[in-house]
Amino acid sequence: MNPQAKLIFALSLTLGTTLTISSNHWIMAWTGLEINTLAILPLISKSHHPRAIEAATKYFLVQAAASALVLFSSMTNAWHTGQWDITQLSHPTSCLILTVALAMKLGLVPFHFWFPEVLQGSSLIVGLLLSTLMKFPPITLLYLTSPSLKPSILMTMAILSAALGGWMGLNQTQTRKILAFSSISHLGWMAIIIAYSPKLALLNFYLYTLMTAAVFLSLNSIKALKLSTLMTTWTKTPSLNAILLLTLLSLAGLPPLTGFLPKWLIIQELTKQEVALAATIIALLSLLGLFFYLRLAYCATITLPPHTTNHMKQWYNTKPTYTMVAVLTTMSLMLLPISPIILAVV
Repeated sequence: MNPQAKLIFALSLTLGTTLTISSNHWIMAWTGLEINTLAILPLISKSHHPRAIEAATKYFLVQAAASALVLFSSMTNAWHTGQWDITQLSHPTSCLILTVALAMKLGLVPFHFWFPEVLQGSSLIVGLLLSTLMKFPPITLLYLTSPSLKPSILMTMAILSAALGGWMGLNQTQTRKILAFSSISHLGWMAIIIAYSPKLALLNFYLYTLMTAAVFLSLNSIKALKLSTLMTTWTKTPSLNAILLLTLLSLAGLPPLTGFLPKWLIIQELTKQEVALAATIIALLSLLGLFFYLRLAYCATITLPPHTTNHMKQWYNTKPTYTMVAVLTTMSLMLLPISPIILAVV
């Protein structure tokens, strides 16, 4: 792709995201969402592979439907209350339609079907954008409207997302699909807490973005799209593979790694809000996710390839590991001890 075109799309993504997260008016937020959708479509379909074109088409249709619902929800609210302000969403029908629209945008169950397919048709870097940056504007809208939304609907969606995200990721062999189901599962954790503590949901999103970026960039630097490829990469970058094991365990939420912090705080907050049953269910469902992260980690670091190859094994990779990967993996592993400082800032 032309570098100038890439620059335009990157600037458009930045503009769309900034516009949505900084707006007070529904029309401006909707405009930002539309700019984002139109900017990411050429990046998804740039390889001209049939699967990439299919992914771009699916993404466009789902996002266009969700944006139409956002517009419909805000217009219904404005019709009944005379308010276009995002924080003044009070009409019950508008709240319900908006919940559905943002669930479609994010890929929450039962509107999750498009997400694994779109991620599978994209490259790893575009997959990273879809899993992190493109989720930021809808999460912000959820954050702003959280006092108006029904906790029972969000909790049902959250538990279903954690269950299906873990369950459907068990049998996958493609790393992008595994990370897509991982994303759905993590969104469940954000959705369950956003009605009770919106700041905690945002903290969870930031830490999830950090860890997912580390995993995607690590997989991109070793060019691993399937589990079978992952088994043969230990000869190229032994140190990166060893760190990838720990990053995946952090994404699973094991102590004493960074990923344990949001899960711990969410379970604590849910217990304070007297929904201990939901906290217990979602904590047990995270074990499903732990299984497929362990499977990825096992393939990356512990297994040898099933057959011996005749060609010379390439020991160290000629390209250096990027500084960004080093910084992100370090933060994905070591932020738990400074959690009091993080909580003070948030």
